[in-house]
Amino acid sequence: MSKNKLIIATAGAGKTTFLIREALRIKDGNILIMTYTEANEAEIKKKLFNESPDHKIPNNITIQTWFTFLLKHGVKPYQGAYNNYLFDKEIKGLSFSEGKSGLRYFNARGFPVYWGEEENFRKFYFSSDFKIYSDKLSKFVIACNENTKGEIIDRLSRIYSYILIDEMQDLAGYDLEIIKLLFKSNIQTLLVGDPRQVIYLTHHESKHTPYRDGRMKEFINDKCPRLCDIDEETLKYSHRNNKEICDFSSKLYPNLPLSEPCKCDECRREKSEHEGVYLINRCQIKDYLVTFNPTILKPKNSVAPEWNFGKSKGLTFKRVLIFPTGTIIQYLKDGRLTKRIKGKEEKAFDIAKFYVAITRPQFSAAIVCDYDKSEKFIDGIKKWQSS
Repeated sequence: MSKNKLIIATAGAGKTTFLIREALRIKDGNILIMTYTEANEAEIKKKLFNESPDHKIPNNITIQTWFTFLLKHGVKPYQGAYNNYLFDKEIKGLSFSEGKSGLRYFNARGFPVYWGEEENFRKFYFSSDFKIYSDKLSKFVIACNENTKGEIIDRLSRIYSYILIDEMQDLAGYDLEIIKLLFKSNIQTLLVGDPRQVIYLTHHESKHTPYRDGRMKEFINDKCPRLCDIDEETLKYSHRNNKEICDFSSKLYPNLPLSEPCKCDECRREKSEHEGVYLINRCQIKDYLVTFNPTILKPKNSVAPEWNFGKSKGLTFKRVLIFPTGTIIQYLKDGRLTKRIKGKEEKAFDIAKFYVAITRPQFSAAIVCDYDKSEKFIDGIKKWQSS
């Protein structure tokens, strides 16, 4: 048995609550809890406050985002170890990069050309106002750790006995190298996440490309054998979704274990006659809203009280009304998860965001789609008729 563990969860399994309760059980050392977004950080603090017996965050628990952790423990204490030029420089925070950072220019054909690390590390890692690019952050930390013969990880081991990471599926590239170093240290590391919900990635570095899209299990099996145990049982039951929604959402990830609803009396005490996944025509929207009062989910450009698919991650609603993209509607008709583009199989639509949307409700998910009565759709969908 390894001291480290990866727990693979399904949507609605209560992974954040589980992680918090694990932290509260520990009394013999300092604990660092990490997640990706500031919203998730706030949610962990809120839940920890509510779960704690005295409604206080214990003194031995620290909560940070992944980026804050890297800046505080990896970059700023050791930046001079990367290059002497950085000893007396003030790194002024983080420059978030949607795609690849360090643009140098566009060539005659309109393609971007980027700075190389050896060519100009200053422009490779840092913006003009001396903020470090988010997509290069973990790479920089790995370099500093190597240049100090492992001092970054050794220092962490002296500060924290336990590191708990929520939303582990969002880590990628050189982040995984940092995880490997934590596994090899004296720190006991617990990772929790759902590989189906890769809404955000810390960066799009080419390092460890085969293990993007939440493939942490494969990374551990291939690159960290015997360093970490994998648990696919503890959090495999959804305390949110009913069987129809679990079955439908499982179709989106046929290579992963099926989602299953829990059998808790507390979770299942409330019943509804309107359960499952439905299609509704646009002309039915008004009636459906009046009848069921669902929360509206959109791919983007939502206006409160509506939610964007991605922003709704971690939330629970009784019912949702989903406005899908055209590619999602095509999937509902043909069931194809991939399509061939320039000779390569690519995702046919944003599967992760649709998975997040379809797994938000306890009872029902209605999808807006104008259809003819004769049209066929994949199994698991019912066509709603107003009474």
